[in-house]
Amino acid sequence: MTLSKYTELAPGLTISRALTGLWQIADLERDGTKVNPVEAARHMKAYLDAGFTTFDMADHYGSAEEITGVFRQTYGSDAAQFFTKWVPSPGKITAPQVREAVETALTRMKTDQIDLMQFHAWQYAHPSWVDCLFWLQELKNEGLIRHLGLTNFDTAHLQVVVNSGIEVVSNQVCYSLLDQRAAGEMTQLCLKHGVKLLAFGTVAGGFLSEKWLGKPEPVLSESLTWSQMKYKRFIDAAGGWEHFQNLLTTLQPIAEKHGVGIATLASHYMLLQPAVAGVIIGARLGKSEHLAENEGLFSIQLDEVDRASIQTALSSLQKIPGDCGDEYRKAPFLTASGDLSHHIDGLPSPYPTQEGSDGRTKALSGTIWEDIAGFSRAVRKGNHILVSGTTATHGSVQMGGDDPAAQMHFIIDKVEGAIRSLGGSLEDVVRTRIFVQRASDWEAISRAHGQRFAGIQPANTLVQATLIGDGYLVEMETDALLS
Repeated sequence: MTLSKYTELAPGLTISRALTGLWQIADLERDGTKVNPVEAARHMKAYLDAGFTTFDMADHYGSAEEITGVFRQTYGSDAAQFFTKWVPSPGKITAPQVREAVETALTRMKTDQIDLMQFHAWQYAHPSWVDCLFWLQELKNEGLIRHLGLTNFDTAHLQVVVNSGIEVVSNQVCYSLLDQRAAGEMTQLCLKHGVKLLAFGTVAGGFLSEKWLGKPEPVLSESLTWSQMKYKRFIDAAGGWEHFQNLLTTLQPIAEKHGVGIATLASHYMLLQPAVAGVIIGARLGKSEHLAENEGLFSIQLDEVDRASIQTALSSLQKIPGDCGDEYRKAPFLTASGDLSHHIDGLPSPYPTQEGSDGRTKALSGTIWEDIAGFSRAVRKGNHILVSGTTATHGSVQMGGDDPAAQMHFIIDKVEGAIRSLGGSLEDVVRTRIFVQRASDWEAISRAHGQRFAGIQPANTLVQATLIGDGYLVEMETDALLS
């Protein structure tokens, strides 16, 4: 049975399962020269005429949104779907800034409603990402956005989102033969909540092709495209060039058997994975397009021998470390730019701080109870940081719903934010004390704690207690000791 070319991403939103990604417009324009929007729109029309109706872009993909606007004005848009992303600068964001960002995208794209607005968060310790999503949902309810999605969210924070009343339909993540991070818990969570995965990186910047079979290892330099610089880092993380060549050697005869190229086979395989609604294949409009190859995605029928061979090849690769999106937030930074530690170190403080007269510094998260009860979210004195008992509260909103793990993940975000605001990090935590409302939740809460404190392993106590406030399932207080 061949794959369908189309699928329903969300109620009333049918998309092509081979989405045309416009991120390479940024690469084409990195010398400061703008792509001709009329010519680019004409090349987009060729994709539409071939039945590839869905286009993916972002506010930072060069002039992609403006090109889309030219396309709409020239060819109409009834048969096409246009997805974009908003990637705000780190730090505090206001509601007017969220509206301005959406209205800017609407203006550039020459539309009154965005089919899918996808949100990226640079860090979870800063609570602005929650505000942004709630405000985006308000704009969705207003009609400016048709559907909300995420991009590069990890499993823990997708879990927080879907259990907090934020209506998202998709998560766009790196997912390929090289990068199987989304195959486990991420997929299970998506299937449980009806969230679809949009997979990018399925051809690894072009490395998953005959062009690189048997070729010497390229030098990581500016001579490569941005995509190639990024995915060369993924190849290194997956075991290096020799292991990658073994994968290509396995894929080549299977691709030949089905009359397609390795790149087409690699993307087709990802379309077979549970929860994957579509694969995003980059196009260098007017320079390198893949219409014929994309058609081949839907003609292949892999047999059990094919699948077993691919699985064997995958088992020889090293697992890409971490969860989806970690390449932007922690080492190893598998991005085109490489090491982003300077960017992370320069992120704004999550919470405001106040200096006391006795040598202590206070961090305040802004919940109403800090003023009512007269306490700080955290206090630093000397090299000690003490974090108050923390629940999954954001402003006046309880986060995580009735999911104890989701509540725990949000609590750890708040704790991390407080510690970072006072000059520390999660790695400085030496003790956690956890209070659970329901004894039956202990394992889910403990596993969430284990995910976030893996490798740190502070001293820990967990007890059952009667928590104050309706709906709160867990509370945690934390001690950190700075070296």
